[in-house]
Amino acid sequence: MADKSHLDHLKLGVAAWNTWRQRNPKIQPDLSEAYLRKEILSGVNLSSAALAKANLSGANLSGATLFQADLREANLFGANLSGANLIGAYLRNAYVFQANLSHRNA
Repeated sequence: MADKSHLDHLKLGVAAWNTWRQRNPKIQPDLSEAYLRKEILSGVNLSSAALAKANLSGANLSGATLFQADLREANLFGANLSGANLIGAYLRNAYVFQANLSHRNA
């Protein structure tokens, strides 16, 4: 289950989230099982975040940093991941049907 305070930070918007991440580099955000369907998260820093079983269907994650994020069993149906950094991301059993995984932002 997602940490409510982490989810509250994310709901403030990408700029506020990225500032919070920059000020708290040792925190590994727990957004597991979070409902983030169709959220606009373009450019968000979710490196090393726990997103297991999160619903990110239809979310815009273009240009997002998902470096070493735990996305196992996450729902990424139709998500826009164009230009996202997925290096080291754990995607076991993630649902990526119709997700945009292109290298460049679309």
